[in-house]
Amino acid sequence: MAAPARIVVAEDCGLTRSGLLALASAIDAVQVVGVADDLPSLIDAVHRTNPDVVVTDIRMPPGGHDEGVQAAITLSAEMPDVGVVVLSQHRDAGLAERLFSGGARGRAYVVKEGIAEPGALARVIDEVRAGRVVIDPVIVAGMLEERVTGVERLTPRERDVLALMARGRSNSAIAAQLGISRSAVEKNIGSIFQRLGLADDDGVSPRVAAVLAWIDAQGTEGST
Repeated sequence: MAAPARIVVAEDCGLTRSGLLALASAIDAVQVVGVADDLPSLIDAVHRTNPDVVVTDIRMPPGGHDEGVQAAITLSAEMPDVGVVVLSQHRDAGLAERLFSGGARGRAYVVKEGIAEPGALARVIDEVRAGRVVIDPVIVAGMLEERVTGVERLTPRERDVLALMARGRSNSAIAAQLGISRSAVEKNIGSIFQRLGLADDDGVSPRVAAVLAWIDAQGTEGST
């Protein structure tokens, strides 16, 4: 039987913090080893306890803006084996992308209402502890909406390349079908990623994200 996941909980609102601790205490496979109410105390608690997973609010003192994301980025560099679950009341796709920009392994972005019962929180902790990625579906929807807007900014050639990517064509096959060089295809793909705001970071495939955006954009155009 696996040892309980050792977690640090970070939340500045006393009522919400009590709720999170109550949820965690109802999970047999979880052990709370530290509690924090701001970014400095969170980092200190992680250094002292070396937990498996951090469960943190996205906004805490001292700035009240994106401290949960800052913690995840700091820990990616200092303690990359520590998983981080970032909780938010806001469906902010931009903050989600910042969270994953430093590496997606063992990271989660979840809307608070999505972990309102112990089983849901336990599942997210298990996934992150195993090094997997969890993104709340409502956040994914927001990210795709932004990508659809980006698809509209692509040049005709870039749209041709992306359409063939969506059909599973390799770069060489795309080059042959469009009658251009492979290097030209690669240049267009790089431009597509840039226009859509995609980065080739650990655990996230920009090619897959671009294809998803294309598919979603086609569905949006077909419904208008």
